[in-house]
Amino acid sequence: MNRFSLTAAALITIGATMNPAAAQRIAIEGATIHTLGDAGTLEQGTLLIRDGKIAALGPKLSVPGDVKTIAGKDKVVTPGLFDALSALGVEEVELVAGTVDNELESSHLGAAFDVTGAINPRSTLIPINRIEGVTRAMVAPTSPSAWLSTPPGSLFAGQGSVISLAPVSDFVIKPRAALFVTLGKHGADFTGGSRAGTLGELREALEDTRAWDALPAGQKQTANPGYAIRRPAREVLLKAMSGELPVVARVHRASDIGAALALADEFGLRLIIAGGAEAWIIADALAKARVPVILNPVDNLPENFEQLGARPDSAAILHAAGVLIAIADDGESHQARNIRQLAGNAVAHGLPWDAALASVTVNPARIYGLGNGRDGLMPGQGADAVVWSGDPLEVTTMAETVIINGAVQSMTSRQTLLRDRYLDKDGDWPAAYSHPSSP
Repeated sequence: MNRFSLTAAALITIGATMNPAAAQRIAIEGATIHTLGDAGTLEQGTLLIRDGKIAALGPKLSVPGDVKTIAGKDKVVTPGLFDALSALGVEEVELVAGTVDNELESSHLGAAFDVTGAINPRSTLIPINRIEGVTRAMVAPTSPSAWLSTPPGSLFAGQGSVISLAPVSDFVIKPRAALFVTLGKHGADFTGGSRAGTLGELREALEDTRAWDALPAGQKQTANPGYAIRRPAREVLLKAMSGELPVVARVHRASDIGAALALADEFGLRLIIAGGAEAWIIADALAKARVPVILNPVDNLPENFEQLGARPDSAAILHAAGVLIAIADDGESHQARNIRQLAGNAVAHGLPWDAALASVTVNPARIYGLGNGRDGLMPGQGADAVVWSGDPLEVTTMAETVIINGAVQSMTSRQTLLRDRYLDKDGDWPAAYSHPSSP
């Protein structure tokens, strides 16, 4: 088999060999450990992992002789990165429709649309992001984009699921973890062009769900006519109105966020704001309502009339007001690994360093109501950890070891294989890459 065939075979099998080895006994010794939990930051600390969980940590921890040790001197250890808004596993090539499964150009399912069944754990984008420290992600549906006309679809984008970037089997950590809705100007594309229409349709769906829930049990299965949405969607909205299912509203303008807050209060929704370019304007109201915000701090210019108030220090303002924040680049599955760079930009504009690190690690777990990982690298928590060559919010820093579910992960991806293939410039190149003047 020639070198090209070997490389192609390796590329094909990257995703197929993603199952980690059985959880190992691992100790990371002598590192700076940012636990993001009650233990704070440990200098020259040791982290002991056993049975997929953090077993112990401390500055003078004794390590049994049968434990695999990782030298942590001059290294930094943090929880694994958590992309709070991604398309990992449901979008491989944006412009190839057959590889995009997070947009539903139909209003038939609406809130009942669930992306879980379409997530591909063997996507080549997963190891590309995993070897740079991303260990978990929310795979979120999105409403179709309007181009020249009002698109088909629904203001209810559907339900998203939280995944682990390690195993092929049992890779879904929390299916149907949140319901996504589209408000503001984009939401208006589905309701006749006015954002008031979007709020009206959302209210109608919630009121219909409330009325349907009040029916005797025997009538609920047959009471479809006369309702704005179908029964499966009503069942999803019922979970949202009980607080069981958080509702992520993609919205930017401060007045639209305020309207969403009022609607959430009226119907008992557990609201999360995504985008939020102008969220800082009503930071106190968000903090009072305990509504988190997922934002991209480099979306700091008024790209449209919904974002006239965008500013580079919005993350710092929200954090100072007491709003729980996560940093993400909504839907950029190819670049999920860049969330730490986005967090670094937020630090440059006033966000405390620890808060920035939390925004891309433990905060998404808290926002989506996950019990595991929300308390950082503390005993009893799941062992998702990364050993970095330096400050993880610096672009020159590399992830040297990635541990997911207590197992050390392979640091091979499609990109590393391609790099290594052409690293030897003195070797024989494929004919297609030979210079025309070459013999």
